[in-house]
Amino acid sequence: MEPNDRLTTPPSDADDGTGPERTCILTRACRPKDELIRLALGPDGQIAPDVRARAPGRGAWIGVGRMALDEALAKGKLKGALARAFKGVPLIITDDLGERIESALRAQALDRLGLEAKGGTLLTGAERIEQAARSGKVHLLIHAADAGEDGNRALDQAWRVGGGPPRGLLFPEPRTILSMALGRENVVHIALTDAAAARRVAHAIARWQAFIDPDAGLSGADAARLGSNDDTDEGNS
Repeated sequence: MEPNDRLTTPPSDADDGTGPERTCILTRACRPKDELIRLALGPDGQIAPDVRARAPGRGAWIGVGRMALDEALAKGKLKGALARAFKGVPLIITDDLGERIESALRAQALDRLGLEAKGGTLLTGAERIEQAARSGKVHLLIHAADAGEDGNRALDQAWRVGGGPPRGLLFPEPRTILSMALGRENVVHIALTDAAAARRVAHAIARWQAFIDPDAGLSGADAARLGSNDDTDEGNS
């Protein structure tokens, strides 16, 4: 196990809602690994995004957004940090690494929505969502980026009546993308009716948003709280 892959908290701390931590090779800050992004070292020295943290072999972790990563790449700081992490290994780091990470995080979030739709834990349609929200059955409410303010406000209010947070989560993409991800027509709003499914979706979206805009993105803990209407909480290996 590489130094930057090691646990930085005792195994017993994994039950406190944060899970094991990793160290960002750029900032040296320790954070729950579910909030970080793993970079995998390929057999040819190629550095590739491993957003699911499942690729075999050696890995390094980053906890910065797209803008900071692109700057570190351009100034050679990322190459230096990776060289220290993977001592003695010739590295190949492409200029589009940030774009590839963003695309992978986007795909992961959309795939997760598609899986939950197939699993029957996801509702669409304003009337169905409003009824479920008022009944306290909605654990996560999502609005498309181009959803109307009036529609968002009405469903947010219904969610509050049912015991949910003040407002739903604004998805980074418009309804056309949500519709394609779910294989349904005109998906403007989405509700997750299962707590575990809501946490999975909230977490995937939060990681993506945090990389696009760290100031606006959610932490893993925030995502877990948002993905529930009863204060229950929820990574990858």
